[in-house]
Amino acid sequence: MAELKGLTALITGAAGGIGAAMAEGFAAAGARLALVDRVDASPLAERLGPEHRAFHLDLLDPAAIADLVPRIGAEMGIDLLINNAGFGIVFPAEEMRVEDWDRTMAINLRAPWLMAAAALPYLKRSGRGRIVNLASQAGVIGLEEHAAYGSSKAGLIGLTKVMALEWAKFGITTNAISPTVVETPMALVGWAGEKGERAKREIPVGRFAKPEEIAAAAIYLCSQGAGIVNGANLTTDGGRTIR
Repeated sequence: MAELKGLTALITGAAGGIGAAMAEGFAAAGARLALVDRVDASPLAERLGPEHRAFHLDLLDPAAIADLVPRIGAEMGIDLLINNAGFGIVFPAEEMRVEDWDRTMAINLRAPWLMAAAALPYLKRSGRGRIVNLASQAGVIGLEEHAAYGSSKAGLIGLTKVMALEWAKFGITTNAISPTVVETPMALVGWAGEKGERAKREIPVGRFAKPEEIAAAAIYLCSQGAGIVNGANLTTDGGRTIR
């Protein structure tokens, strides 16, 4: 499990849920971690080892992104960028909730673009840069009450393809991962009871994804062996989107 040894991985939304599983997996694979979150990720960084560091960042603030990412790049380098952080709020398309719409787009779509653009000089320097954007099955198929969220994730998949096209010449690959519901504490509350059981019946494997399964997909996309994979959207959804 030394596939990523000597590489620095910047992971957003790293303090909990899928991000924490990413941190565990990437550390086990040998990467040095820059754990970025709007809450304190330092306990996780300390537990994983002294070479890992935690940084505070509000992804709604473009100026903060422009300041922090070069600082991380200068201090640690950036070989792998995992745009994991996201904002999930659902409401019917008929409800004109402009503030919720704008927040969703800012965190789920604008922030990954700004993070990647800010990290680009360091990814170029790496010689084997990798960008992984966490999208969603909601960006591939229509889901009720997912107008804002689904649109943001569909946009992220589109953005992934453009970055993959433009930046491959620098030795950088850019890919997306589109999970079904992932068993994080927040998701298990939102998808509890009959709603969750109904959703599982729509998934051919009959269950939700586990955070460590999404982390494993990201580690694969960052591996040397996945160097030919570029502009892909890896659906980690148990077959949900093939229906």
